[in-house]
Amino acid sequence: MADERLISDRFPRASAYNPEWLLAGVGGAANPLWMTEWLAGALDLRPGMRVLDLGCGRAMSSIFLRREFGVQVWAADLWFSVSENLQRARDAGVEDGVFPLHVDARSLPFASEFFDAIVSIDSFPYYGTDDQYLGYLARFVKPGGQLGIVGAGLIREIEGEVPAHLRGWWTPDLWCLHSAAWWRRHWERTGIVDVATADALPEGWRRWLDWLGLVAPENVTEVQAIEADAGDYLGYVRVAGRRRAEAQPSEPITSVPTQYEKKPLLRDSE
Repeated sequence: MADERLISDRFPRASAYNPEWLLAGVGGAANPLWMTEWLAGALDLRPGMRVLDLGCGRAMSSIFLRREFGVQVWAADLWFSVSENLQRARDAGVEDGVFPLHVDARSLPFASEFFDAIVSIDSFPYYGTDDQYLGYLARFVKPGGQLGIVGAGLIREIEGEVPAHLRGWWTPDLWCLHSAAWWRRHWERTGIVDVATADALPEGWRRWLDWLGLVAPENVTEVQAIEADAGDYLGYVRVAGRRRAEAQPSEPITSVPTQYEKKPLLRDSE
């Protein structure tokens, strides 16, 4: 059953991977290979490029990018084991081009303009909705370099209260989910990125259900919410663009130089 449900004409590259390998690396509510293949369709990835896979989870997407496109991938994540990800890359035969790192997305250890592309597979909403984050992140990609995100999101924004059919599942942290149109506005208004693609996966909610049916069938609350929603609000979204050549993201302030000078504390002090 898993073999059949993980084969899709929409994702021919991902369909070639062993389902046991894929299911052993589950890390979220989306099939990482489907998401990566879909995002790659909106990017121009070429052999030898340096790619940051930000929030890579168990590095399934990183391995896929290396094998399918010949890029060098820095597999960066805060929550999952670097040692496990390295072993997974070794077993996949891509240790020479997948470099696992334990990093915080808000404290990246890279040189400015180091990467040709930065991607994020089903993790960006957890840290990227901050109005200033794109300016911070774009520093690490070359002028003209690519940025792309993909994963669970909204087909349209929720205005007002959460719809009744979603309330049993919705938690406050899910307000980080947004539509492709929201992300386009969020990025383009900075003047840093030209967005070329911002869309939703057709019938994405069905893909979401298929994935949950394999990895978390016991999660009845989420399954029922997605079934009831039937693509009205919930689905998968992707956004891809390039850093404008003329854009100069501001350097982050890491310290404020000061020099203490002693002064009288009270008005009547001498």
